[in-house]
Amino acid sequence: MNNYEKYFENNRQLWNKRTPLHRQSDFYNVPAFLESRTSLNKIELEELGDVSGKSLLHLQCHFGQDTLSWARLGAKATGIDLSDASIEEASRLNQQLGLDVTFVQSNVYDLKENLQGQFDVVFTSYGTIGWLPDLEKWAEIIHHFLKPGGTFYIVEFHPVAWMFDDDFQHIVYPYHNTFEPIVTETEQSYTDGSNHEKLKEYGWNHGLGEVISSLTTKGLRLEFLHEFPYSPYNIFRHMVQDENGYWRIRHLENKIPLLYSIKATKPQE
Repeated sequence: MNNYEKYFENNRQLWNKRTPLHRQSDFYNVPAFLESRTSLNKIELEELGDVSGKSLLHLQCHFGQDTLSWARLGAKATGIDLSDASIEEASRLNQQLGLDVTFVQSNVYDLKENLQGQFDVVFTSYGTIGWLPDLEKWAEIIHHFLKPGGTFYIVEFHPVAWMFDDDFQHIVYPYHNTFEPIVTETEQSYTDGSNHEKLKEYGWNHGLGEVISSLTTKGLRLEFLHEFPYSPYNIFRHMVQDENGYWRIRHLENKIPLLYSIKATKPQE
């Protein structure tokens, strides 16, 4: 992975700068979260199901709200993230809530060197795998940390959505992974339009075939693939909200998928 180290380091610094902005944003609403609000959405709660008493590994956890929410539901949770600032903030929230969640700063690809054990559940969600160039390596990590009979679950923004420009008028990015990074510069985060200095992002798009094949090639058994024409978050331009609280692109309502979810299991040995 040495060829990608400069991109990972850039993205680590990017998320270190974003974390304090996100901590203060209405999007993450930390005061309400500390009171009792879950950060999890209906999709993952229903599709992953009961986690009480299960060990759960959360990949790319940011500053830990979802990890902590799973712990509130009875999971023995561990969260990992590339950003040291995010892990520090996650650890502070864990202490404030009096929970027993473990947080580890690590690149996903380096996790074998930084974490021991296996888990009943490996979970990741909403804007994670686009920061990773190589999904075969990602799937190998998932397989390694899953117990036999364990469950992997992902809910993620659909690769079709990432093909468009910011106004969803033109296709400008490839659907398939070229392994060359997609480079963008922005002065805003997705949280309430929070402003920061202009920062570069390095990311990679992953078609559904690549995602599924990476998992099945490593021996995981696909349980389902679901696609959704809406998002629980208002993070793109020109979005409108329906009566159920979900968001769609105004001129592309129900015409393109915005999310997908996958559930897979590791066979018993």
